[in-house]
Amino acid sequence: MPPKKKLAALVKVQLPAGQATPAPPVGTALGPHGVNIMDFCKQYNAATESQRGSVIPVEISIYEDRTFSFITKTPPAPTLILKAAGVDKGATDPSRSTAGSITRDQVREIAQTKLPDLNTDNLDAAEKIIAGTARSMGIEVK
Repeated sequence: MPPKKKLAALVKVQLPAGQATPAPPVGTALGPHGVNIMDFCKQYNAATESQRGSVIPVEISIYEDRTFSFITKTPPAPTLILKAAGVDKGATDPSRSTAGSITRDQVREIAQTKLPDLNTDNLDAAEKIIAGTARSMGIEVK
């Protein structure tokens, strides 16, 4: 078994799928750690090409020998909710106004997509998490 690499840093960034470039935020996040930014961009773009059009969070583990590995996550819940509701942004005052609405079926669909990244294995609990996020954005769940 090869010796385990020592972790130097863990960087989390949200990037458009298949469109990472060395410009900020990638360059500013990885530059100080001495990682080859173009290598990361090429690998990330190849890994997320199929999800083009979405924002995909990525967790980059940077090792002391300046190598890296990364894990892509599911798109952020608010992004999925806005897309399902067909609106550009949430309500400016969620307690008083609504920006749109989504159905229970859409909430279930989003919860199934997000399930691997949520801190629950129960789909009903995941639906409640997504419904709560929608409510806080001024999106009504019908």
